[in-house]
Amino acid sequence: MRPDRPEDEKAEYRRFVRAHHPDVGGDPEVFAEGIRRFQAARDRPAAPIVFVRRRRGLPGLIDSLRARHRRRHRPPRVR
Repeated sequence: MRPDRPEDEKAEYRRFVRAHHPDVGGDPEVFAEGIRRFQAARDRPAAPIVFVRRRRGLPGLIDSLRARHRRRHRPPRVR
């Protein structure tokens, strides 16, 4: 069920929906199971998701101003 290209995967999903959607006479249980299969087969992010908590209030404001200053006053990347 894992085609090599995303276009093939999208086309396979659309064919399934057109054939099994309850609005066109398909079985709702078969449709729901097929949707679950497609959702389970989707690619997951390769890198772990990381949440960053920033300081709030005056310390957070000072941190953001310092970061902005560093970004604006760093040497150019292109020479």
